[in-house]
Amino acid sequence: MSSLQLAGLVSGFDWKSFVDQIISLDRTPANSMQNNINQNLRKTTALNGVESRLGELREASAALNSEGVFNARSATVSGTGWSAVTGSSAATGTFSFAVSQTATTSRLVGANNIGRPIAPTSDVTGVTLATLGTGTAPTAGEFTVNGTRITVDPTDSLDALFTRISSATGGAVTAAYNATTDRIELNSASPIVLGSSTDTSNFLGVARLANNGTGAVSSGAALGTVTPGSTLAGARFSTAITAVDGSGNGSFAINGVNIAYNLNTDTLNSIVSRINAASAGVSAAFDVTSDRFTLTNTTTGDLGIGVSESAGGLLGALGLTSGSTLARGLNAEFTVNGGPTLSSMSNTLTAESHGVAGLSLTPAAGGGTQAVTIASDTTSARARIDTFIAKFNSVQDFIEAQTRVTSTNGKVSTSSLSDNREIQNWTKQLRSTVFAAVPGLSTSLSRLDHLGIDFSGTAANLVLRDPTKLTAALRDRPSEVAALFQQSSTGLSARLDTLFTSYLGNFGSGGLLGTQKTNLTNNNTSLTKQIADIDRRLVQRRSQLEAGFIAMEQAQSLIKQMQSQLLSAFPDRKSS
Repeated sequence: MSSLQLAGLVSGFDWKSFVDQIISLDRTPANSMQNNINQNLRKTTALNGVESRLGELREASAALNSEGVFNARSATVSGTGWSAVTGSSAATGTFSFAVSQTATTSRLVGANNIGRPIAPTSDVTGVTLATLGTGTAPTAGEFTVNGTRITVDPTDSLDALFTRISSATGGAVTAAYNATTDRIELNSASPIVLGSSTDTSNFLGVARLANNGTGAVSSGAALGTVTPGSTLAGARFSTAITAVDGSGNGSFAINGVNIAYNLNTDTLNSIVSRINAASAGVSAAFDVTSDRFTLTNTTTGDLGIGVSESAGGLLGALGLTSGSTLARGLNAEFTVNGGPTLSSMSNTLTAESHGVAGLSLTPAAGGGTQAVTIASDTTSARARIDTFIAKFNSVQDFIEAQTRVTSTNGKVSTSSLSDNREIQNWTKQLRSTVFAAVPGLSTSLSRLDHLGIDFSGTAANLVLRDPTKLTAALRDRPSEVAALFQQSSTGLSARLDTLFTSYLGNFGSGGLLGTQKTNLTNNNTSLTKQIADIDRRLVQRRSQLEAGFIAMEQAQSLIKQMQSQLLSAFPDRKSS
């Protein structure tokens, strides 16, 4: 009988369409509820737009309440190479700074030649070039003496190289090592000429040998140096390091900061890095050319550098406890407006040294005389006021658009919030708040219109009618302008913040807007539930109607079958 579910197959009546019409009519309340849900969603979207714009206006108003915004200062220097920074406390005016001396850093310069000589005696037969003990190792190749070429092989001894020099020059030039001075000496009866543009070995440079126009040439400095990449125990210090324990651990202090080392694992390079990473206020460096260690203060000024350790420690081997020299740093010296000479340990001259409140001045490296002009800086304050006006108008324009009711040719059109009297009233509240005078202020500067800011006719929007008036007020009366916005409780920013808290809550969900959005959400939740209930009942209703019409089709089908059987049983009755 499943075929009887086709509407009207027996009865000829399209009962399925009839059922659809009944269900559609019964669902009319649900459709109305869905329209209400959609309308509530549009309202929520509009309220979110109001909330967003009010939040931006709140931030713009808070920016006008920031400390120092109306007392900002700018500092300009007449010349180049100088820089000046100033705060809101600086007095305006022009000041002449004459810097006669800039500050420098103090340096503790260690003794020269802290490494061992390349050999203990003048006998260098056992000293190979590869292990010479100089700052740089000689390379293989050739160098020239009196036009003759000398071959350098790092595996040779220094004595063998001396013999090669004598042989190559036919005995005219002899070479020897002076253990007392740690230098190589060349001698000849006539002037010696060293090197050529085709030399391929660096030996002459390593040996510090250079032409002097005579027949006696000696290394320009002692040759033996400390090896910075070797462990301290094998770094060729001329002074032994003995202030260590059985494991090779020792320590020293720089400016009271303790630095540990190990004789067997640390290198001079790692000690330099450790000092520089410490909080001792110095930077360390090793000059392989002078074979000398130095400490330099990281801050300028006539400041000392304190070093201490047990006798026989690393600092002694570095030449920093005996034979060292403190090259004292200089303090900056200057005058202001031709006054007495002042000093500063830093090249950043602050109010503590020059007395000009709020000014920080850094002269060029060479010092000199420059004029520094401090003036009111209205740029930031003006930008914040412009932003405030723009954000205020954005709120007003958006609320007006969302609450507008228009009539065209007798047809009335509404907006999402046309029926929201509370939101409509906010535009009036905002307008009256910013329009009102701030009590207790000068009658000539207690309202926005005293800054040249007014409303655009009868509209709720602000407009800057007189930029000249605003510029003059910001420049000449910054403290009064600050009071207009920032006066506690009654200033413009404080009054607006009271409104914002009412509208938006305390920078979070809440406030009147939050309540409205919550009510709309709750209403939609209830409507959604009601629609679901209606739809469940309509499913049951449809099932009942369809079952009834199917039963009717089945009954009519049975009647037709019985009629057909009767006609077949009484054929004579058919003709009659």
